[in-house]
Amino acid sequence: MAREELIRLTGNGNGECGQGDCPNVYRTASGSFVVQGDVSAAFTPPPGEGLVEIPESVLREAFDALGW
Repeated sequence: MAREELIRLTGNGNGECGQGDCPNVYRTASGSFVVQGDVSAAFTPPPGEGLVEIPESVLREAFDALGW
C-alpha cells in the first residue's frame, strides 16, 4: 500500500508537529489504521509485526479527526 492511499488523520497543521513528517496516524481504505512513530524496543513482537511509540497528543488528534 502506498502512502498516498492513506488518509492522514494527524499532523495536518494543528498539532505539535504541524505538517512535518513525525509521529502520525493514518486510516486505510478498509478502515484499519497505520501508525508512524519512533521504533520501540519494549518487547519483541511476533514475526511480521512491529512496535512504534507515539505521543498521547497524536492519538488525541486522530480521535478528534474521527469525531470520537
